[in-house]
Amino acid sequence: MILESSRRRAGTALFLRVAGPDGIATRERIHFTPGPRWFAPDAAIRRVHGDASMFVGGLRALLLQSLHPAAMAGVAGHSGYRGDPWGRLARTSTFLAVTAFGTADDAQAAVDRVRTVHARVRGRTPDGVPYRADDPELLRWVHVAEVDSFLRAHQRFGAHPLDAAGADAYLRDAAVVGRALGADDLPETVADLAAAIDAFRPALAAGDQARDTARFLLHEPPVPATLRAGYTLLSRAAVATLPPWAVTELGLRRPGPVGRPAALAGGHAVTRTIRFVLGPDDARRVTRDRGAVAPSHG
Repeated sequence: MILESSRRRAGTALFLRVAGPDGIATRERIHFTPGPRWFAPDAAIRRVHGDASMFVGGLRALLLQSLHPAAMAGVAGHSGYRGDPWGRLARTSTFLAVTAFGTADDAQAAVDRVRTVHARVRGRTPDGVPYRADDPELLRWVHVAEVDSFLRAHQRFGAHPLDAAGADAYLRDAAVVGRALGADDLPETVADLAAAIDAFRPALAAGDQARDTARFLLHEPPVPATLRAGYTLLSRAAVATLPPWAVTELGLRRPGPVGRPAALAGGHAVTRTIRFVLGPDDARRVTRDRGAVAPSHG
């Protein structure tokens, strides 16, 4: 009884840290508002986005995305990730939850809000190259970096990794959200995802902004002392799952033959701990009638 009470307190504290002060009310709305959803209860995207491995995947995605100079300039100039990192995390985690688990109306509303923000974001990279956040090709890179990170983290640290067909199904599901946001030509198979990343390689380079972001995320995290040890395990696992070329580009130390297995073991340990303190995932609480599927976005 004491253990269960402690688990619940720790889980609530962690959840509110990630989802924001209104996280509990938002979670109730997402999972228990009746109505059709974009995805069926057994959809691969729900399995991936509802797992604790997303903690590793999200950090990996930020590091990988930063390698695109235009994407990095947009984040540095407009996201407020330094001034309000927890607020940004709450907004991102809520968006991922709403689109995977929420009603079709709420998912569309969330997408519309993001598109409105993207339409206002304009600027230039440090090298003077103009960018806009609603550029389909830039949106495509952000999508590719995210799904590659979420899927790889899930396959490595998830409670129930997907088989090959399930991995492709996840990419098809995620493409529904990506296209709704304005991206196109999105990969829907693991093979196409690998090809997409290879095709982006010539455009990727870690400038000062990307390396500064990596230092901030990995060595200056805005986390309380009580969470620092767990965050260190998450960050090491995220780096250990990056492709070697990305680690080198970011100026990070590549994990060696001893360090990499240790980092991966730490990733397993911390995701199991997160899974324990958070308890059963919310996806399993959604009843079949509440999980009806809305018409496809194509």
